[in-house]
Amino acid sequence: MWNLNRSRTLDKLRRGETVLSFKSNLSCPRAVEIAALAGFDCVWLCCEHVPNDWLTLERQVLAGRAGGADIMVRVERGSYSDLIKPLELNASGILVPHVISAEEARQIVRHTRFYPLGRRPADGGNSDGCFTMLPFAEYIRFANENRFVMIQVEDSEALAELDEICAVPGIDAVFFGPGDFSQSIGVPGEIGHPEVKQARKLVAAAARRHGKFAATVGGTANLGELWSEGYRFINLAADVVTLAEQCRRVVENAAEVLHEYDPATAG
Repeated sequence: MWNLNRSRTLDKLRRGETVLSFKSNLSCPRAVEIAALAGFDCVWLCCEHVPNDWLTLERQVLAGRAGGADIMVRVERGSYSDLIKPLELNASGILVPHVISAEEARQIVRHTRFYPLGRRPADGGNSDGCFTMLPFAEYIRFANENRFVMIQVEDSEALAELDEICAVPGIDAVFFGPGDFSQSIGVPGEIGHPEVKQARKLVAAAARRHGKFAATVGGTANLGELWSEGYRFINLAADVVTLAEQCRRVVENAAEVLHEYDPATAG
C-alpha cells in the first residue's frame, strides 16, 4: 500500500557491493535527478556548508527518489531537530560531521535512532511516516532498519578514540574526510600526504573491525586503491567541480580556436 523506499545504499553495502555517490552543492533538484538518472547510487546534499533551506531539500529528496537514488544529507551540528529533519523528509541517511569522541557518537545515536537503539523524537506525520498512514510500530521498525546514520572522522583528535567510536551501536558507516583531516595535522589540502593516507587506512580498518561500513571521497583514478583498503561507499564527483571544469575547458578551447583564426591574434 505504501512505497517505503528501501535504502539502495544500505541494500548494496549489506550485499558487499560498492556504493557510488555524487555530491551536490547546487540548490537544484534537476541536478540531483540528473545524477540519479546517470546511475549514481546516492546523492550527497550538504547543510553544513551550503545555504539550503528545508523546502529546497525536500524538492531535492523527491528528485533523487524520482531518479532511483538515495539522498544523504550532511547535517548541521545544532539541535536534535537538525539531525532528524532530513530523515523526516524521507532522505535515506544523514552524515554527521566532525565526530571526535565515542560519547558524541552515542549522543548522535540517541537523537537519530528509535527505540531500542535510541530515543529519537517520533512524529510520523511527515513523508517518512507516510503522513500518519503508516502504523507507528512499522514506522519505527522500518526507519531503524532502512535509514542510515553515517559519521565523519576528519580530525586528528578522533584517532585517540577511533575504535570506541566505530564500536558504537546504531552507527552504520564511518566516513573519512581527508580535507579537514589534512588541516588538523598542519598540512592543509595535502590529501595525498603519508599521514593522511595512513589515517585513511586506520579508519577503514577500524570501521570494518567493528562491523561498520567505510566511506570516503575519491575519484576514478584512486577508486581501486580505496576499494582495496576496504572502502565501499565512495563519493566520486560533485556538481560544482564538474560544472567548473567543463566551463573552464570550453573557455580555454575557445580561446585557442580564436587565437588561431582571429587576425588580431594570429601569428
